[in-house]
Amino acid sequence: MQNCQDAYSATFGSYAELFGYQQQLSDRSTWTRCAVNQLHVKPLEKNSLSFPSLTDFASGVSVEAVEDTINNLGLAIQFDRKLYPVRETAYKSLLDRAKVNGSGLNKLTKNELAQVLNTFLGHFRSEALVLVRDEKISAVHSGDEADYSILPIDRLLDALQHKLSDRFPGNCFEGGYSDHAITSAAWSLPDQKEELIGTYAKLLASKGKSVTASKLTPGIRFLTSDTGVSSAKVSALLLGGQHPIHIGSCIAVDHRHNTSIADFDHALDQLFAQFGESIARLQHLLEVELDYPVNAMTRVCKKLSMPKKAAVEAIAMYEITYGGGPATAHDVFLAMQEIPFIMKTSGAPESKLLALEENMARALSLNWADYDLAKAVEY
Repeated sequence: MQNCQDAYSATFGSYAELFGYQQQLSDRSTWTRCAVNQLHVKPLEKNSLSFPSLTDFASGVSVEAVEDTINNLGLAIQFDRKLYPVRETAYKSLLDRAKVNGSGLNKLTKNELAQVLNTFLGHFRSEALVLVRDEKISAVHSGDEADYSILPIDRLLDALQHKLSDRFPGNCFEGGYSDHAITSAAWSLPDQKEELIGTYAKLLASKGKSVTASKLTPGIRFLTSDTGVSSAKVSALLLGGQHPIHIGSCIAVDHRHNTSIADFDHALDQLFAQFGESIARLQHLLEVELDYPVNAMTRVCKKLSMPKKAAVEAIAMYEITYGGGPATAHDVFLAMQEIPFIMKTSGAPESKLLALEENMARALSLNWADYDLAKAVEY
């Protein structure tokens, strides 16, 4: 699959591979400011009378990029006298620049949608910040740095790797992922197991879960996006199970208010303290006794909008193994970790698994008593 295609993604087995890829991506990226009312949207539809000739596109735009866009968003944008296909990642930010939204837009033809967008875009003299990458427009951010600040992903990674080397020696790169929407990477911190999760592991062992405690290793997940999907964030993980357990965000720096790489580097100084807070929330679940754990699990899964098929399967598995004895919110939270594992074995894309992990971590902050009810509930 070529880089220009919307569905392109890549995985990385080493930090050097991920960092090198992001450096190359930065070299292939162009950030341009222009007036919003200078953006002109054109439809890209097969057999359309308004379909532009391939010679109308900017230099370097391939037939593959145009055809892929026809099969996806179906729009192109002309600015600075250059025409580019528009990637799906840019759609939301384009609507933001036009200050138009609504489900009704999905019912329009591409030609009608282009006309609507051009009508609204033409009313605004504010600046837009256009990201062109791999032959397509990948984002149309606000041109005001108070609204959007560029944080190059390779420089974020470099700052994080230096901080990890200084604060967590012996850290191990576990893997990386990148597509046109997000970039992520995970590290394990084996040499800091006692420091970070020692108390938690001892508490697990005291409750008869010594095997689980022995397998767990602390880790962190880095996640960011420069197309508007995510801030630059680092989250706490527990590794060693079937699937990484996301236990909450440690630090997050938004692409706003003139933020810089230095701000991200400074925020990383709080990584250790924030990791401890995430572990404390998880540890607290060991103290929350549940009378109706299967019902609680079902209600929490519904509350968090877990994928229905995988959630129902995980709930059924827990109901079989539960056996009617005492249970805690911690037991249920661990049982919920079957959901991303089921999704992964079913072939779910990495981007969906990452979003699922992050969403599941919200369970640590819920008041579980609200979900521990005798009345059964169907998913």
